[in-house]
Amino acid sequence: MDFGVVLQTDPPAREVVRLMKAAEDCGFGYGWTFDSVVLWQEPFVIYSQILAATSAMTVGPMVTSPGTRDWSVLASLFATLNDMFGNRTVCGIGRGDSAHRVIGKRPSTLATVRDAMHAIKELAEGREVVLGDTPVRIPWVRGGRLEMWMAGYGPKALQLAGEHADGFILQCADPAIAEWTIGSVREAARAAGRDPAGITICVAAPAYVGDDLPHQRDQLRWFGGMVGNHVADLVARYGESGPVPHELTDYIRERQGYDYAHHGKAGNPSTDFVPDEIVDRFCLTGPAGAHVARLQELAALGVDQFAVYLMHDQREQTLHAYGEQIIGKLG
Repeated sequence: MDFGVVLQTDPPAREVVRLMKAAEDCGFGYGWTFDSVVLWQEPFVIYSQILAATSAMTVGPMVTSPGTRDWSVLASLFATLNDMFGNRTVCGIGRGDSAHRVIGKRPSTLATVRDAMHAIKELAEGREVVLGDTPVRIPWVRGGRLEMWMAGYGPKALQLAGEHADGFILQCADPAIAEWTIGSVREAARAAGRDPAGITICVAAPAYVGDDLPHQRDQLRWFGGMVGNHVADLVARYGESGPVPHELTDYIRERQGYDYAHHGKAGNPSTDFVPDEIVDRFCLTGPAGAHVARLQELAALGVDQFAVYLMHDQREQTLHAYGEQIIGKLG
């Protein structure tokens, strides 16, 4: 199993770079960031510094969206970084949550996500696409490579990931939800004539190593609120008795709303509706041994990478605990 770390690009940027370097030193191979440039700083500027400070780490957004950047601009950003540092980027992409909603946009349609994945990948790898009615190719790309990893929860999103994406990102570490989503992605890949094993499976969730479980839960409760944004859209579309597992939908019944000013932050006041049970299921808490046991369960389901959301008050202690007590046991 590979390991990644996910950070928000809060200022100062040099601290993001320092933590990514520390993560690589601890054995993490992927460095991910949020991509909501109104809420946080511009990640692609910071990626260049991370790539310069690390030796082999792959970097990318978790996740970008089709609606906040021109697709040719996104492709050129990735292609430029790959040209400078040797194909060390990956594009995580979704419909758009915080990046869209804070500027008054709705999430993109899945058809738009599909078209964006194709266009961005083709352009970043030096091939021609048609944008609107215009054939476009980036002429200076030589030997570029860019994998498109799609995030999603709903049945149609999972089908799209299986049919078109190079990787699938599940932002939740609940094994029951992982089993359903991974199975759906693989079934869609198989039906589309693709090799299901060729799709990289990434589970992303907060992890906090320690013994004070009540404190850990309070620090990570924000994640249930963030996932709840997506789940609320699914319930609106499919209803409470639809095809989405109740493990993912039941807990949002008490959800009253969401303030993006506290998005992805410990102590988020919009997440009081999230019970302890959801924190325990969706996140990794407790001592190192509990993390190893959950990760082994996820690995048995076919998870190729675990990406740690590192938004709590013991970031470096958790990084070092993973490096010293956990990563080596999942190799």
